[in-house]
Amino acid sequence: MDLDLVAETVAALGEPAYRTRQIWKWVAQGAACYDEMTDLPLRLRAALQAEVPFSTLAVQRELRSCDGTVKVLLVTHDGRPLETVLMSYRDGRRSLCLSSQSGCPLTCTFCATGQMRFHRNLSAWEIVDQALHFRRARSRGGPPGQVDHAVFMGMGEPMMNLDNLLRACARLPDVGITHRRTAISTVGWIPGIERLAAESLPLRLALSLHAADDALRTQLMPVNERYPLADVITACEAFYARKRRMVFVEYVMLAGVNDTHAQAAALAAALDPKIFKVNLIPYNPTGSPYEGSSPKAIEAFQAELEHHGLGATVRLTRGRDIDAACGQLAARG
Repeated sequence: MDLDLVAETVAALGEPAYRTRQIWKWVAQGAACYDEMTDLPLRLRAALQAEVPFSTLAVQRELRSCDGTVKVLLVTHDGRPLETVLMSYRDGRRSLCLSSQSGCPLTCTFCATGQMRFHRNLSAWEIVDQALHFRRARSRGGPPGQVDHAVFMGMGEPMMNLDNLLRACARLPDVGITHRRTAISTVGWIPGIERLAAESLPLRLALSLHAADDALRTQLMPVNERYPLADVITACEAFYARKRRMVFVEYVMLAGVNDTHAQAAALAAALDPKIFKVNLIPYNPTGSPYEGSSPKAIEAFQAELEHHGLGATVRLTRGRDIDAACGQLAARG
């Protein structure tokens, strides 16, 4: 919901400003329509229904994985596609993978989003509406769905849309997702990392790294030419110094490319274990020329990192059967 448009409409109708706060409270708690907002005058509800779309996004398609993951293809008012994902876990967590852009201008060679056309940045309300879509979801007519974690690891580079992202993050606690349970992933966009470090919101930082040397990283991620690995690591270290919050490193495992013993040793040498923790990501097919590392290769890579004192976990792959796993979002119709 575009709350700015709501506030303008409320003011134009001569209603008091607190009506906007009432409306947002209903929306954040999972209201599915204006008619549910029973403490609003009927005249106001009718005017809002006529003048303010309940969501800035339209659902085009929803897919459900055998593991319970849900992926939704959404379209903005001007026809720009994006995807967002809900992952449910046995411990009760309901985590959202949110998009910050429609498409992505950075052409990482292993990522499906990088292979599609970049359309534009998403507005703050288009980001919030992804979370609200799942907040409104009901099961057999029951209460609104709960959401409690968010990662900006969907479509786009979040640091290139930081104004709208931060504005959206300011609203997420009302929906159920606290700042400490919200992670911002970046390919290493240094101006964004520096600005995030200066922000008061206690958001988490994740670095999409994928190679321990500049030549290979540039091959996988052309942005490395603009922001070389050493400079990116320095920016992350400064983030830690300011926030005292560990930086999570995402490392997709590509067979015969970045999964060797030498690469593991180089990665361990580059990262301070007091600052960084590595999340190894089994590669999910995206139509690229790469193949995923074997479980044995991933295990050996993890062991080498831990041998050097660097914490490392292997990400649980979810939603692969509906192209909802890491790197697979491409907004195909």
